[in-house]
Amino acid sequence: MGADIRAIKERGQILTALGYDKATINVAEVYSEKVQDNLFVDGELKAYEDDFNTTYGSLIKNGELHVFTATTAQGEKAYVIPVVGRGLWGGLWGYIALNDDFQTVFGVYMSHESETAGLGSVIAEEKFQKKFDGKSVFAEGDAEHVALTVVKAGKVANDAVEVDGITGATLTCNGVAAMVNGGLQQYVNFFNVNK
Repeated sequence: MGADIRAIKERGQILTALGYDKATINVAEVYSEKVQDNLFVDGELKAYEDDFNTTYGSLIKNGELHVFTATTAQGEKAYVIPVVGRGLWGGLWGYIALNDDFQTVFGVYMSHESETAGLGSVIAEEKFQKKFDGKSVFAEGDAEHVALTVVKAGKVANDAVEVDGITGATLTCNGVAAMVNGGLQQYVNFFNVNK
């Protein structure tokens, strides 16, 4: 897949997290109008002027924290955070759109490299991703430790910050939990600086 095609695909994933239906819009046009790629550097956001990234794993490990400032499909301000992880059989990735309070999930997009069809692959389906909508990033009274996670199917203990996992896909769900929780944890300083 060419670099331009990958970039359009990733931009579409960001827009999906923001509530747009990428099948019904011109992804390149809407992205250019509604989304700005930034880096969180020295306590502030700075416009990212280089080529669009299609993978974020090594960038995040090196402390390069991208934050997409955006307008949702409903016209609200939001921030999109890229996250990466490992599932049962390979890589996981996604984008988490947060409301401008930096506390609440607006929407997510997740995908995988090679999770088991009908089990772990369900993370890429809207019905699983919608479970994150409206969840809190932090437990009440603690803005330093991300609490948002995925728990074993049927074991939701704290509906405010926990998403019910997928039956039969425990290892994939563990990977998603680590990706979401650990990925967002790296941005806690950004959230707290910008409240």
